[in-house]
Amino acid sequence: MAQLATSGLGWLVARPIAHRGLHDAKAGLIENSLSAAEAAIAGGFGIECDVQLSADGEAMVFHDFVLDRLTAETGLVNERSAQALAGIALKGSSDRIPTLNGFLDAVAGRVPLVIEVKSRFDGALALAQRTAQIVNQRSGQPIVLKSFDPVIVTALRELAPGIPRGIVAMSDYSYPDYDHLDATQKHALANLLHFGESRPDFLSWKVADLPSAAPYLCREALGLPVMSWTVRNAGDRERAALHADQMVFEGFKP
Repeated sequence: MAQLATSGLGWLVARPIAHRGLHDAKAGLIENSLSAAEAAIAGGFGIECDVQLSADGEAMVFHDFVLDRLTAETGLVNERSAQALAGIALKGSSDRIPTLNGFLDAVAGRVPLVIEVKSRFDGALALAQRTAQIVNQRSGQPIVLKSFDPVIVTALRELAPGIPRGIVAMSDYSYPDYDHLDATQKHALANLLHFGESRPDFLSWKVADLPSAAPYLCREALGLPVMSWTVRNAGDRERAALHADQMVFEGFKP
């Protein structure tokens, strides 16, 4: 990986990245919460978080499209205003759903932050635009952006030209979330056939699907950093060490 040292992303692979923060529901540390972020910082780990769009166009740090799993509320995140969402408690804790601005203020550049821009693969760019607007104002903070959606990654090249961007991918898209995509679209995603348009600065690949041709070639031939997700056990960790430069982990402390 000689080219990796000159990619400008050495800091991204220096320390493991806590998946949605160093969360532990039994300890009251809920995923994507400020408390989980502080726990990751205390451990010296980078943080991966997710953003969803509020009804009034704000970027909120939350993984799911619906509120049901992580809060006592029900319904779509994008049907609530930012103010309403910020008042909703996360189950099992005193934390509430943070805005991306609030999350960045709390992290304050102390560790690297990997922000995943969620997408329904419908061409909508409002969340990418708002996220880019926010991170563009955070000069000097170690931040990268990523998405499963190559349309988002492509758009971020112009929306946030100074922020590294990555594609999140895997070898098999036979999941309900992707049922609306046809076989040709799934094949293109699994084989990075959008590479000429998206031009990612790094890859984030499903650890169970490593090794795989697409990340192998990007890593060895192009020198792109490859992170692996989500590493949860010793076997995953060994696979990540062999075939990737970084791991996004949860459920243990490396």
